[in-house]
Amino acid sequence: MDLEMFCHQCEMSANDGCGSKGQSIGTCGKDATLARLQDMMIFALKGLSAYRHHANELGANTKNVDDVMAQTLYFTLTNMNFNFDQHIEQLLKVGKAGVEVMDILSNAHTSKFGIPTPVKITQNRAEGKAILVSGHNLHALKELLEQTKDKGINIYTHSEMLPAHGYPELKKYPHLKGNLGKAWFDQTELFNKFNGAILMTTNCIVPLRKSAKYSDRLFGYDIASTKGIAHIIGDDFTPLINKALELDDVSGFDSDEVISTGHHYKAVLPMAGEILEAIKSGKIRRFFVIAGCDAPGKGREYYRELALSVPKDCVILTSSCGKFRFNDIDFGLIEGTNIPRYLDLGQCNDSNGGVKIAMALSEATGIAINDLPLSIVLMWMEQKAIIILVALLYLGVKNIHIGPSLPKFLNSEILNFLVEKYNLSLISEDPKADLEKFLNS
Repeated sequence: MDLEMFCHQCEMSANDGCGSKGQSIGTCGKDATLARLQDMMIFALKGLSAYRHHANELGANTKNVDDVMAQTLYFTLTNMNFNFDQHIEQLLKVGKAGVEVMDILSNAHTSKFGIPTPVKITQNRAEGKAILVSGHNLHALKELLEQTKDKGINIYTHSEMLPAHGYPELKKYPHLKGNLGKAWFDQTELFNKFNGAILMTTNCIVPLRKSAKYSDRLFGYDIASTKGIAHIIGDDFTPLINKALELDDVSGFDSDEVISTGHHYKAVLPMAGEILEAIKSGKIRRFFVIAGCDAPGKGREYYRELALSVPKDCVILTSSCGKFRFNDIDFGLIEGTNIPRYLDLGQCNDSNGGVKIAMALSEATGIAINDLPLSIVLMWMEQKAIIILVALLYLGVKNIHIGPSLPKFLNSEILNFLVEKYNLSLISEDPKADLEKFLNS
């Protein structure tokens, strides 16, 4: 049975929770729409907390973000607020904090690791004693690179760690080699095949399945962990390093594939003059933001087919692990220019880069963001995608297309509001038909 609502946060809750027997109003008077909006706030806060955590780790000041997090948690307290408009207002405050924290984290990354530059790296090629690093934590990677210097250990990235290769203060280490695998959910198969040591730095860890044969080689870091693995204490990677040294050399990864990354918005904005000229001359027709969280399932094949179908006079901007649906494709350059047709802005927390580029285009052309030749097509899976969506809503960005399915926490009232105010829509199952609509919008 699909529940209209579910809440069991207070003593007054019905047996098994308000909504568990089909109720649409809780004992306190909170209806299904308000309950779901509060769920949306909490989910967005979870995504917000991840970026706040990494920013704090790098010494950034996130007091304003912290205040919004505390206020929003207070807002969801039992018998606190039953006003729809004020729920939307509070949700957008969370979105504003999302914009702020992504900017803070982006600046913290570039301050500590330098502004990324575009780079091509090997994909699925590995050798020697090796450590595979997954997750988002660039600080952890930097510490590991420093501690493995001159030890004869090669370091490889996986999933959301891919953009690390663009940062000057990380790629200066010659033993940071290349990338293995794709998005987070390939890890059971990939980690079984990779016979080196493995470090998981953030969320997106898959609990060990019966088929997993790498539990003795997998190390958690910070709060990322799962049952049955070792854990790094602080930033002392000695146990991980010793494990890598005692294992056999890595084998079975000898691909000639190459992929690109490093198109952080601070690396793209200096190209603004050439991009504007290409727009004016008709060499660039449209920009497509195709990004978000990847996950198993055929529904996400849509995004690869869409990317493949995008005309050659269009530029694709991407971020997050959704890029692995199509980042093996060589999209080349916009004809007659040095502008890449594929720009990897970075990790999911670098999603602000697409907004920064759109704002720069808007300012330079005098065209409002929502009227730019820009289509935003997102995939979502977890809470970081929710804070990114809410941040876009706070900025007033409209005409966002999401998929492959709608978030389960939306009901018809919330969805109708988002459609009417922001023209939010669900992708279809036909990327080519959708593409025609995007190109003609």
